[in-house]
Amino acid sequence: MNPDQLAFALADLDSQGLRRRRRVLDGPQGVRVRVDGRDYLSFSSNDYLGLANHPEIVSATQLAVARFGVGAGAAHLLTGHHRLHHELEAELAAFVGLPAALLFSTGYMASLGVIPALLDRHGEVFEDRLNHASLVDAALLSRAKLTRYPHLDLAWLDRRLGESVAQVKLIATDTVFSMDGDLAPIPELLALAEKHDAWLYVDDAHGFGVLEREAEHPHALSASRLTPHPSLIYMATLGKAAGVAGAFVAGTEELVEWLVNRARTYIYTTAQPPLLAAAVSASLKLIAGEPWRRQRLAELIARLKAGVADLPWPLVASDSPIQPLLVGGNEDAVRLAEGLRARGILIPAIRPPTVPQGQARLRISLSAAHGVADLDSLLAALRELAP
Repeated sequence: MNPDQLAFALADLDSQGLRRRRRVLDGPQGVRVRVDGRDYLSFSSNDYLGLANHPEIVSATQLAVARFGVGAGAAHLLTGHHRLHHELEAELAAFVGLPAALLFSTGYMASLGVIPALLDRHGEVFEDRLNHASLVDAALLSRAKLTRYPHLDLAWLDRRLGESVAQVKLIATDTVFSMDGDLAPIPELLALAEKHDAWLYVDDAHGFGVLEREAEHPHALSASRLTPHPSLIYMATLGKAAGVAGAFVAGTEELVEWLVNRARTYIYTTAQPPLLAAAVSASLKLIAGEPWRRQRLAELIARLKAGVADLPWPLVASDSPIQPLLVGGNEDAVRLAEGLRARGILIPAIRPPTVPQGQARLRISLSAAHGVADLDSLLAALRELAP
């Protein structure tokens, strides 16, 4: 596309109701925010445990700034790998019960670093059709063959893994799918990886810190303790439930050592500010020590499901804090989101290409910081706007 075509392409996005525009947040993230100069009740962030502005995390960050300054100043392999980074990696590995962990600046950079470090054009990556874009881009960057399997269709995946003649195979999946909120069957996928001598790369961006016990979510990873397995590569982000920023990859010591030497998005970038490592460390202590946050999420999820049962828009089946309200048409979804915004409630309208055509939705994101009254306000507004 040349410069002269951009205006026409943008106009085409407008005509389809697909043009995105940024809103400006003033003040801290939370369930009540000031956006574009107006106050809202927000159901639109990934701050699932309500930690993004927690005073203990703020205090840990301030202490780290006072002692260690702001910028890391260099890449990890030069002089940017701070003691705080090193200690947090050990803490994260212990938190998830795996031998070693490695920090990355973002989850996107983690996936772009890991998959090309393990596969080349002689490999094959198998991805769930609803995986996050970062996993798809990572596979393409690796130059491996990319095979996308129907959502959660393990029988189909099993057959294709068995037919593959690739030198290295890797299964990649979200654990909580970001637009539907449903869960991948991780134990079954790990069994397939073992059967077919493949890696299993799991992106737990939306599950880390939230899906805490396997007894509550038997098809998901336990976000507090994993069963070590040489084929498992676990990635989680630290800017959602943890309330801070960044990501980490955990697995065997050999895997982490290889990534230190071969993951280009780790090697060729400045390390994150050490203050963020101090903030994440404080967050981990809160996640482990305050299980009421997850309990409140479960209560809110149940209340929302019951409250929308008589509305014309169904919820996509999900037991996670991501509760998509399926509207259908792009313009209808935007109109409903605008109606809520006029009533002081902020929820994003999600449209293609993020979701399939005809499946535009409002992505309701619940937080432990929400109260029952907040949820009831949302339900009352939806009933007012129902046709």
